Amino acid sequence: MNLKLILESQKKYFKTQATRDIGMLKKLLANLRIEIISREDEIYEALFKDFKKSKFETYFGEIGIVISEIDATIKNISSWSKPKKVRASGLNFPSSDYIYSEPYGSVLIIAPWNYPFQLAIAPMITAIAAGNTVVLKPSENTANTSKLLENIICSIFKPEHVRVIQGGVPETTLMLKERWDYIFFTGSVSVGKIVAKAAAPHLTPVTLELGGKNPCIIDDTISTELTAKRLVWGKFVNAGQTCIAPDYLLVHSSIKKQLISDLKKEIIRAYGENPQKSPDYPRIINTKNLTRLTNMLEDSKVIFGGKSDASDCFLEPTLIEDPYLDSKVMKEEIFGPILPILSYESEADINAIISNYEKPLGFYVFSSNKTFYRKMIETYSFGGGTINDTMIHFGNTNLPFGGVGESGVGAYHGKLGFDTFSHKKGIVVKGNWLDISLRYAPYTNKLEKLKKLFRIIG
Repeated sequence: MNLKLILESQKKYFKTQATRDIGMLKKLLANLRIEIISREDEIYEALFKDFKKSKFETYFGEIGIVISEIDATIKNISSWSKPKKVRASGLNFPSSDYIYSEPYGSVLIIAPWNYPFQLAIAPMITAIAAGNTVVLKPSENTANTSKLLENIICSIFKPEHVRVIQGGVPETTLMLKERWDYIFFTGSVSVGKIVAKAAAPHLTPVTLELGGKNPCIIDDTISTELTAKRLVWGKFVNAGQTCIAPDYLLVHSSIKKQLISDLKKEIIRAYGENPQKSPDYPRIINTKNLTRLTNMLEDSKVIFGGKSDASDCFLEPTLIEDPYLDSKVMKEEIFGPILPILSYESEADINAIISNYEKPLGFYVFSSNKTFYRKMIETYSFGGGTINDTMIHFGNTNLPFGGVGESGVGAYHGKLGFDTFSHKKGIVVKGNWLDISLRYAPYTNKLEKLKKLFRIIG
């Protein structure tokens, strides 16, 4: 792999302006859509081989979201890319003012393993829609899906437009040494810091989609049965390997016992008495991550589940009650099927726990009390969230998806994705039919007139 030649060929192609041909981009995206649909069974097979993801979860969390992103982009790319006229400043009268969107150029996208299809292609779609070239680095931990991704992309795009490069840490390290015009990374906080550091010498802009310990606050005004159903789905879909999954519960003490009972019932209803035999329950991505998760259970009070099978990378849905804040499970993002359950009596108790952690990517409140949940979402800083459910804010392309602080930098989805990969260029078209002399030297006797003008336009 000669990365410099690959990057040079993409930069050369970018300079031809071909990447900004809206008609061509629409055709490419339409062909990508056809190719994905035609290979639907291959995508199911690849993700099952990588970590036994069911067809339903694969379509819901991978294929369906990508198709929706393509459809929204094809429908709106023409309007997104047009210059936007904005109100002119009185200081520049007479003029017409516009915002132009221009692509950055060469974009590097580093994708994660937990949703290896969707989180690779979704940002790629808006990056090329904005007129950029792309080098995509899929995850080495999902070899089957990553190879299929390469086959799909190679069948649609010229390599000088979109190129897939396989590899692990050494290859990614080499990529980060090159000078890119934009870097988009999805993954852990620790690696996100490495990416940001690599981008800094070139002042390369970055989007970092990271994670965190996402709290879920549950007060005493809700139905524990319905709440349990939505929590089990949000926490254990993809075996908990979701960056916006609830990381821990903060439950009002008066309903904690009943909620735990309903959670147990719902886990059994969803995955059976033996989740290892369930066709709907995925596996942990590899033994390294399984060991990390089982180590979290060593100093925890397991009240449900906890069984694992290293030969199958299996860890069953697990509930933990009242963990200490300095226990292993509460020190870092869990990113797996372990759900700690803590209780609270007052808002001060909630704050005492949440304030221990960095700003999370997701934030959830279950409550029928508008005053309470509005106060919670206004008090705490986080990437995005949902009231009375979990994770579903991700599915709306009209909402920004991204973190804040250690949970990430920047956001994307839909037009926001197009904007992420576009530099916004301000343009003033000055009229020549009138030229006001106030701004020109000499300035004698002009200061009061200038102050009056600012008061008028203010």
